[in-house]
Amino acid sequence: MTVSYTLKVAEARFGAFSGLLLRWRGSIYKLLYKEFLLFGALYAVLSVTYRLWLTQEQKHIYAQVARYCNRSADLIPLSFVLGFYVTLVVNRWWSQYTSIPLPDQLMCVISACVHGVDQSGRLLRRTLIRYANLASVLVLRSVSTRVLKRFPTMEHVVDAGFMSQEERRKFESLKSDFNKYWVPCVWFTNLAAQARRDGRIRDDIALALILEELNKYRAKCSMLFHYDWISIPLVYTQVVTIAVYSFFALSLVGRQFVEPETGAAKLQEPLERAKEVSPAPGDLDMFVPLTTLLQFFFYAGWLKVAEQLINPFGEDDDDFETNQLIDRNLQVSLLSVDDMYQNLPPAEKDQYWDEAQPQPPYTVATAAESLRPSFLGSTFNLRMSDDPEQCMQVEASPRSDLPATATQTPLLGRFLGSGALSPAISLRNFGRARGAPRTPHLLRFRTELGGEEAASRIDEAEESGDEALEP
Repeated sequence: MTVSYTLKVAEARFGAFSGLLLRWRGSIYKLLYKEFLLFGALYAVLSVTYRLWLTQEQKHIYAQVARYCNRSADLIPLSFVLGFYVTLVVNRWWSQYTSIPLPDQLMCVISACVHGVDQSGRLLRRTLIRYANLASVLVLRSVSTRVLKRFPTMEHVVDAGFMSQEERRKFESLKSDFNKYWVPCVWFTNLAAQARRDGRIRDDIALALILEELNKYRAKCSMLFHYDWISIPLVYTQVVTIAVYSFFALSLVGRQFVEPETGAAKLQEPLERAKEVSPAPGDLDMFVPLTTLLQFFFYAGWLKVAEQLINPFGEDDDDFETNQLIDRNLQVSLLSVDDMYQNLPPAEKDQYWDEAQPQPPYTVATAAESLRPSFLGSTFNLRMSDDPEQCMQVEASPRSDLPATATQTPLLGRFLGSGALSPAISLRNFGRARGAPRTPHLLRFRTELGGEEAASRIDEAEESGDEALEP
């Protein structure tokens, strides 16, 4: 059964996530404890062997091997390979869940477009939606171990009410070497076409809508089957698994505590050999390799996450509850097309009928939220300039007396100022004009907003700019 902890983390309060670490069901501890104990036991055996059973010469050789293994373990790009693999698996896991067929849209269309309050109309609607549920049961039997254990044979499917004996005989009489989950969908289309001829479906648009929703439903069944058929390439899974196992196989030897390395000549001297036995200053003899164990917990746990999510139709704690989905789909779909068909409550005026600005009530626990101002945009309260001239509207048009290349480049203008010219102009031109800069655009005030004084100011600015441009 899927482990849900969403309510526990609804608020980001102190200790919210810490409380999740104490859970056992669906936890990483449950997935990893056997491998963790095995790794710790092997590390302890090697440590005891090195400390108690090896001679001094053997310890020196073992220390060289340990240092080599420690250097070699760092050459494995474990974080990159494992991280990309887990990301791929998680994306595939969620895509498989969204591919599970749900009859909600189809049952609403059937209830709206297949008419008849008599027994024939009721039988037609229930048969159509039952065929849709039968298709999902057949495809889930082929991909989910839980559903297969629930319906191991077609006789169990008949006993569950998804198929009649006559339908089973017709289903088994169709010879095909491939999965036949699509057969009920064909029955659905033929029955819908017959309902159109009989007038139960009143127009071709309604029939097209029903068949369109059925095709979406069948496409999800097909996608679910293909997800089970086409897995992540085996070579990628093998590369990741070998990388993780190789890393920790090297870490078993390389992370052992060994005596400090000294010169080869000093090994022959008895006095120096005694100094070699004792660790060098600063080296700490950790009988329990805490950081190595944490590293194993993180990387091996990461791999275990991928192993659990790569096929979510098994019987792990966080695998999909396919049997409950089957129960839910059958119940709500039959309820929608049968009991709820034309079973409407009377239309009444709502309590906000005469209110221009309806305001639903708040409880005491949520009354403070009503005092918060509405969000009107991030610039709604921005303070603008009080100068009326800054708020006057203007129109910009390119000057006709300047060459086409003398246009302003926005990116260059940010660095050189508003009057910066295009890089197409020669750099020699920058030293010619000492007066006002060239004006690449002519500003013209709108007649309805500008006055004589503003127009004279612009004319004076243009004249001064023209004089500065003359050589």
